[in-house]
Amino acid sequence: MRKIILSAFAILLSTAMFAQVQNYAIGDTVDDFTVTDTDGVEWNLYDLTAQGKYVYLDFFFDTCGPCQTTQPIYNEFHDTYGCNEFEIFVISINNGTDNDEEVIAFENTFGGDFQHSPAVSSDGGSDAVDANFGITAYPTYCMVGPDNTLVENDIWPIADVSTYEATIPAESNATPMACSLGLGDTAVLDFTMYPNPSNGSLVHLDLPVAMDDAKVTIYNTLGSVVFAQSFNGERAALETNLSAGAYLVKVTGGDMANTLMLKVQ
Repeated sequence: MRKIILSAFAILLSTAMFAQVQNYAIGDTVDDFTVTDTDGVEWNLYDLTAQGKYVYLDFFFDTCGPCQTTQPIYNEFHDTYGCNEFEIFVISINNGTDNDEEVIAFENTFGGDFQHSPAVSSDGGSDAVDANFGITAYPTYCMVGPDNTLVENDIWPIADVSTYEATIPAESNATPMACSLGLGDTAVLDFTMYPNPSNGSLVHLDLPVAMDDAKVTIYNTLGSVVFAQSFNGERAALETNLSAGAYLVKVTGGDMANTLMLKVQ
């Protein structure tokens, strides 16, 4: 049973019958917000949704038992769907009672062995978001769609990662994807790729500048290499012969690299 933070028994009785996001109903447009996670990265909700992302929010605090139990499952969901690089964006929002140090300790202790989603503490503005959504129970998992409306207001109970997967709209075309492929601190190579979606037989790449010995590597959703080729110049035409599905296309050149998703129909 979730830990409820309410001061009056009458309020408890009334809210127990409704979703834990109190200030928005499904279909309502939610307010924009900007937060900074414990790594110092700034995230803006409307910027994310403008990219077509479905944004999952986890409202939590560090001593909440059910939060501790479900956090590794939430991180597994984040890890399974590409670590926020594709259609699904996963972030944790503290209720405002914990600072960066405490949230980092919570993640290190209870986050599990998966790649962890970004987490925002009171230092990064989490309390304002929690108050804006009107959260009354923790954890509360909800989801905002690309049109900035609330799609899911209380994803609960959490059995395993399939609980989150069941809420992904079919129109998102989201599929399990490997996390980042070792880009680390490498500078971003801003290449373009077309056609996308592709029929799988031929893919074109355009680089911002001519490069010597650039390399393209294509991975399937299991992280296995299905295509690799080196090329020189600003453009490449790749005879990929890929079957239908989703792929990660990584291009490296010099000290730059980037990874984009390719859909094959």
